[in-house]
Amino acid sequence: MTCPCGLLTSSKKPVPLKSISVAVAVRGFVADVTATLRYKNEEQSPVESVFVFPVDEDSAVYGFQAEVDGKTIVAEMKEKQQAQMSYEDALAHGQEAFLLEQDPSSGDIFSCSVGHLPPGQEAKLSMSYVKELPLEADGAVRFVLPAVLNPRYVPAGAAEASSVTSRVPRAARGEPPYTLSVSANIHSPYGIEKVQSNCTLGPLEYLGPDRTAAQVSLAEGQQFERDVELLVYYKQVNTPSVCVEAAQPGAQPGSLMGEAAVMVSFYPSIPDPKEQASTGEFIFVLDRSGSMSCPVSGDLRSQMRIDSAKETLLLLLKSLPLGCFFNVYGFGSTFDSFFPDSVEYTQQSMEEAVQRVKALQADLGGTEILAPLKSIFSKACKPDHPRQLFVFTDGEVGNTEEVIAEVRSHSPTHRCFSFGIGEGASTALIKGVARAARGSAEFITGSDRMQSKALQSLKRSLQPAVQNISLIWTLPPGLEPVLLSPAPSVIFGGQRSIVYAQLTGKQPPSGSTGSVCLRFRLRGEAFENTLPFVLQPDLDAKLTVHRLAAKARLQTLDAAGRRASDEEKAKVVAVSIQSGVVSSLTAYVAIHKELGRPLQGPTVRRDVPLTAAPSPAMIVNNRTDGCSYRSSPRRARRAAYFCSEVFDFEDELDSPVMRYCQPLRSGIGIPRKLFMRHQGGYSGNFESKHECDKSIRDQPIQAAEEAPLLRLVSLQKVDGSWALDEALASVLGVQKQEAVASLPGQGVDTTVWATVLAVVWLHSTSGDQKDEWELLEGKAVAWLRARAGVHLVKCLQAANTLLKASVAPAVFGL
Repeated sequence: MTCPCGLLTSSKKPVPLKSISVAVAVRGFVADVTATLRYKNEEQSPVESVFVFPVDEDSAVYGFQAEVDGKTIVAEMKEKQQAQMSYEDALAHGQEAFLLEQDPSSGDIFSCSVGHLPPGQEAKLSMSYVKELPLEADGAVRFVLPAVLNPRYVPAGAAEASSVTSRVPRAARGEPPYTLSVSANIHSPYGIEKVQSNCTLGPLEYLGPDRTAAQVSLAEGQQFERDVELLVYYKQVNTPSVCVEAAQPGAQPGSLMGEAAVMVSFYPSIPDPKEQASTGEFIFVLDRSGSMSCPVSGDLRSQMRIDSAKETLLLLLKSLPLGCFFNVYGFGSTFDSFFPDSVEYTQQSMEEAVQRVKALQADLGGTEILAPLKSIFSKACKPDHPRQLFVFTDGEVGNTEEVIAEVRSHSPTHRCFSFGIGEGASTALIKGVARAARGSAEFITGSDRMQSKALQSLKRSLQPAVQNISLIWTLPPGLEPVLLSPAPSVIFGGQRSIVYAQLTGKQPPSGSTGSVCLRFRLRGEAFENTLPFVLQPDLDAKLTVHRLAAKARLQTLDAAGRRASDEEKAKVVAVSIQSGVVSSLTAYVAIHKELGRPLQGPTVRRDVPLTAAPSPAMIVNNRTDGCSYRSSPRRARRAAYFCSEVFDFEDELDSPVMRYCQPLRSGIGIPRKLFMRHQGGYSGNFESKHECDKSIRDQPIQAAEEAPLLRLVSLQKVDGSWALDEALASVLGVQKQEAVASLPGQGVDTTVWATVLAVVWLHSTSGDQKDEWELLEGKAVAWLRARAGVHLVKCLQAANTLLKASVAPAVFGL
């Protein structure tokens, strides 16, 4: 079958979804969100509207209801197939029906179906969810309302033949067919300092003189074309806490919702190691698919994902400890590696890797991450060198479940740190991989610097392993804890660790107290973090802790995915229905049975468009069951980014196709005729009916100049030292002769002098990026302390004079 695809004009068909209003309630480190979607059918026939949208995979979606003709219809949670049958049966009988379900292949994609909306009628749908909020390195609590859902690549032979994301129509940036409003109420007992956003905000209004409560809204006229991010800064963070929540009234005692639930937040204090580890095998896995040629943010003028990743790899390679092993993999439709096997970290291997990093391009086609992971896992680990993977990807992967399952099966011998690059990166993939392999996950969007987040993860990987982790509960007689989330299996310094539990048994008198203690051993030394709490449960009508605990429980039970036994699936369904939290095996369905008479005539389907991040040129890979998208081949890698429009196929497939325009940094135009490939060979061509914006198309090539910091880092030797040469002098802003003349006395080695100059320059000019060069500076200082001897003090004084700096002796341990 030939896939009838083409670059078509905007369909101009009415979109039933008219507006989205979002109310966010932030309480400390938890957000409760209610999104209201207003629909109106402006056509002459009944409409079925399907809205596919992203949701962070940690979100516990717990409520769904519809309002039609002033009547509220509360949806019922059912086993997914039963819910789908109820929905289809209602449509067959001419009734209005509403369905909310999670995509079977990825926990961060949901779809909302509105069936048989009569001509002229309005309907409001409300969806509620709750989620934990991550803490950023700068102390900000981060809330993200996802807007971007990029097409996800499904490799041949995957369990899912195609991704639902490939069939979502795309809205033009600047022209979304529906409006957005967001309001946030924020509460913290520790006080609120400020709120920042990547979008324009209205004024922050404090609701009291103590500044523990505030509210803020998006400014009017905001368009839902990018993820909405709120960064909340409290006056105090990293405070351990325990929240005890009362059972749901009327729930069966002993059930998930019928007992008190507790949420424990630990912030374990781990001493900094006195010296850097010298063991480990570090494997960097870099996405080199075509979509990595997109900007990190929605702004086409921002840095390309692949360029940011290359800079990050350079810093990582320079920051590795002496004595370790390393390798670098690149993947797309195929994969390759710098070395056949991991090699020892030497000056020669490091220089070779750095040169190869600088030559990397986003030229390997689609996003097939499973094959390189299997190749890595098949190779024997190095004795006494724990293997740690760093995976960098934009997350546009369709076989998420298979990838996570593969990682989980090798987690005893592999730890994985994952990085989602750009808007629309799959939270299910990035967080799922890190959770499965006892690592951590980071997301890089907007103005985030990948470099600082990657180096933070490398620091975590170099921390000594925490062992013998256990939880000790002290509760009144007759009361027992039952864990609903796994006990901590890994602890990183400065990172929050959350535990959910149920308190079952005899309820104690009011005012009783309990405690929970996190115990672990580090380098043979025992540590304890004890949190006392009062056993006076809060009455929360929204049952926030219970919902979050249920989500944690479902993530554990549902980890096996399609491989789960019937018994495991039954447990997932039971927990989901008890708690009202949607799972991969359940869905919400609501049916409006009080129509005056059943609707007659055919129903017109309307898919609601979403924004996609700027994407490289694509070719279409035909399959018998529909279309999927693949990045363009290597020779087209520098081709254009699309200027999004809403497109529809001119037949029953009704799938999106995008028009393209060239990026600001490219001087290479894209041919107006593109070719389609399918399993039978060439099937013709298609032509864009739009011209790219001339002002964008005519932008000249702008060669990016390497930043001074990266130039300095590139010159560092594997042992941490620098050589005194013209290249170093150029970065320092002095002449080589001047640097040589400033050598502080006879007997001072020029390499020692050069290394002191480099460290002083780092502190005096790049202090705001210290988290990116801290590890490589540590190597330099350790090398100096072993080599400089009595000359270190006078070298520092001379360096401060030459570079007009004032770096303190403490930097060098003096």
